Amino acid sequence: MTTRTELRFDVSPAAGEVSAILDRPDDARYLYVFAHGAGSDMRHHFMEAAVAALAHQGIATFRYQFPYTERRVRRIDPQPVLLATVRAAAAMARKAAGDLTLLAGGKSMGGRMTSLASSEGSLEGVRGLVFFGFPLHPAGQPGTVRADHLERVAVPTLFLQGTRDALANLELLEPVVARLPRATLHIVDGADHSFAVPKRSGHTLDDTLRGLATFVAQWASGLEHAT
Repeated sequence: MTTRTELRFDVSPAAGEVSAILDRPDDARYLYVFAHGAGSDMRHHFMEAAVAALAHQGIATFRYQFPYTERRVRRIDPQPVLLATVRAAAAMARKAAGDLTLLAGGKSMGGRMTSLASSEGSLEGVRGLVFFGFPLHPAGQPGTVRADHLERVAVPTLFLQGTRDALANLELLEPVVARLPRATLHIVDGADHSFAVPKRSGHTLDDTLRGLATFVAQWASGLEHAT
């Protein structure tokens, strides 16, 4: 059984409050601070499906809105506001975690903002970062500038990427990950940036997310034994 709790927390006096949802399965061992992508919000179908898959593997989730999605506007917040939201969410989740191992990350932009905040040493208690589709570059504009900060991330990182991800050319991403001392790259054949796979594969998004959740749980178990 999974218990769901609706929460609110302060980002800053200027940004105000945002909403969050804590989903905690009875057998939880980990709590994942789960930021949404730029074109969605915490209640998007992808987020709901991923939360369900993670819960099945004993991973609780703390997902949250950024101020712009809380206000239901399209214009994304400036980066300082996004980073402040990540920090505030991680602090709130840490209080809720109790004895659970704390992980953080997110989908696309949410994962990148989490990694930027972590690179500044500001996510106390977080043992590892998990990225659902790290956005290495804009679509059609291959490059690696967005990865420059990753070498300053002090905790282990897990990249979950599809071979058809238009925002992460694997020929560019693989060398980036290889240079990081505690990084793991898990590739999903045929998946795009949203982890959709061709119908001919016979797999659904839920199938893919269940596989990813299993891998995340296995990877997280290794953190408990790391020094």
